Amino acid sequence: MYSSVGVNFVVVDPENKDLRALIDRLDDELKSRYPHETIYVVDFSDPKVREMTFVVAYAGDKPVGCGGLRPLAEDSSSMELKRFYVDPDTRQQGIANRMLLDLEQRAAAAGCREIRLETGIKQPEAIALYVKHGYRPIDLFGPYIGDPDSLCYGKILS
Repeated sequence: MYSSVGVNFVVVDPENKDLRALIDRLDDELKSRYPHETIYVVDFSDPKVREMTFVVAYAGDKPVGCGGLRPLAEDSSSMELKRFYVDPDTRQQGIANRMLLDLEQRAAAAGCREIRLETGIKQPEAIALYVKHGYRPIDLFGPYIGDPDSLCYGKILS
């Protein structure tokens, strides 16, 4: 068991092996809840992925979570939270709370005024986390428009 106090959040490149392994585990978890065609993956072969900021949460040297920020506007005034995940063995320890706050601070430092995200209707724990942190339901946007399994949330950063 890890305490979230001893967790560090490290910005990593898209090629980082720990990031990729965590995202693979996230995808496996999502595939157990949703039809495969409704999982919105990050296309790591797209050169635009370099515009994203990825963070890996480490408890000691063990990678226990990840998240990313993707610019939605040319001026970075809005970003999308992507691939947010905490390993099931380390959930309920405050890691997701701290990682979300870390990503929000990084977004604000980059000039972002709004964060949007998509989550699924079968992820009540994720929905609860986002609502607790002040995210409010918004209209489906981008590739999520028309997806009955998608819920979108947004938060204005102060």
